Amino acid sequence: MGDLAQYTPGPAGGAQMRKQEGENWTLILVRELRHSPEKVWQALTDPAHLREWAPFEVDANLDTVGTVKLTWTGTLAAQETRVTRAEAPKVLEYNDTRWELEAFGVGTRLTLWHNIDRRFISWGAAGWHISFDVLDRFLSGTPIGRIAGAEAMKFEGWRRLTAEYAKQFGIETHK
Repeated sequence: MGDLAQYTPGPAGGAQMRKQEGENWTLILVRELRHSPEKVWQALTDPAHLREWAPFEVDANLDTVGTVKLTWTGTLAAQETRVTRAEAPKVLEYNDTRWELEAFGVGTRLTLWHNIDRRFISWGAAGWHISFDVLDRFLSGTPIGRIAGAEAMKFEGWRRLTAEYAKQFGIETHK
């Protein structure tokens, strides 16, 4: 396992938000990874891979349309989650989340759309930013372990990123 103490997230970037009607807005994050779409797809759909980097766990593979149980880190209750689209290795959709994978050079451009309560959109951007960093290290063979939920919120890099994303989005952070 890589050294978590040596990890510092880079500056906020690759994110935007779209205001929607009501409380939920859409967070859009783009990250270019040095790994093939097939390898990234496996990390997005395989429960064992998700446990290494994602802020949730699932009880079954997300690579086919159907129902799985999804549990967010730090919560006790699993929520029934419906995978509505699974087109390997290009598009994955479930609940309020959509992933797109596009071959880019020798790697993948990964785009996430996640509907999130507008009051917490900068928190979500910071959390996903860190999760993407952990994902990249996991895929590179130098895992540092998942940083999610309450553990992420204690992490100094998360606090900095939350403030940076709030500034980029032109919003105040929720205290």
